Parts: sequence; structure tokens; C-alpha cells
Amino acid sequence: MTELAQGDVALLETDTAQDLLAANLPARLAFTAADGTPRVVPINFVWNGDELVMSGFAPSHKARAIRSHPDVAVTIDTNEAPPHVLLLRGRADVTESDGLLPEYAQAMRKGGAEPVAEYLAAVAERAPRMERIALRPSWVGVLDFETRFPGGAPAWMRGEEEGES
Repeated sequence: MTELAQGDVALLETDTAQDLLAANLPARLAFTAADGTPRVVPINFVWNGDELVMSGFAPSHKARAIRSHPDVAVTIDTNEAPPHVLLLRGRADVTESDGLLPEYAQAMRKGGAEPVAEYLAAVAERAPRMERIALRPSWVGVLDFETRFPGGAPAWMRGEEEGES
């Protein structure tokens, strides 16, 4: 089997990517702010098989900025060694709706339904206006630091002799 190149969206089907997409971890969403400078924010997410869906309460500065500059990047990664990292890039689509978004509730429940039930009931009761930020990745990278390394990693780290490539 040929190893998939970084950037190939088929990397979403790897065990590392699937584990990270299902994990109770925040994503880190990078986007261009209204003033043209970069921003990164932690945000809860769910993967629906096609899109990484992030949501929050409207109106937000990040949603306005993403509407103006829809190209975003996302990382989902672990803290333990060796770290596992999923990198996503693409254009995000922002939509708004009234009431609790199902993806918001699903993302909140990733840590266990019981602890957030009361919180979600209170949010749903207020019927907030919410934003759905959906990213259909056009570029995917996976690093597990065991079999997949950053392109700039030294040869010894990749298990190669100096001069191999």
C-alpha cells in the first residue's frame, strides 16, 4: 500500500484522524480577523463524516471574519507523547439559526451526556441565535510521530539514515 501524502483528504480515514475526530478535545480554529491579523481560538466540534462542524452563539467576531475570509485552518491534537495531530485546511461556511444547534449539543456531550444535560436544557430554554461553522476539508495532514512526521523532521527521527529520503 502506498503511503498517503500530506494534503490528501483520504488521510481522514486513518486511525489517527478518526480517533482525533471522535475525541473529547477542542479544535483550534485559525482564521483571518477583520483587521487582517491571524487569530486562533479553541472551539468544540463534531465530525459528521463530511464536515467538521463548530458552533457557537451569534453574533460573533469570528463568524463575521470567516464570512469575509472563509479560508481557515484547524488542528486537533493531543498533549501526551508522542503527540497525535490532525491538521485541516479549507473554506468554512457560516450559517445562522434560531435555537440550540444539534451539533452544539452533540459536541458538548462528547465529555458525557450527564454533566452537560442541565446546561443544554438551560441554553435550549433561552432559544439562542447560533452560528454553525462547517469546514469540508480540502487539505488534510496527520502526524503521529511514530509513522508520520513533519516534513522538516530530521532523518534520524523518521528512521532514515542521513542522506536517505
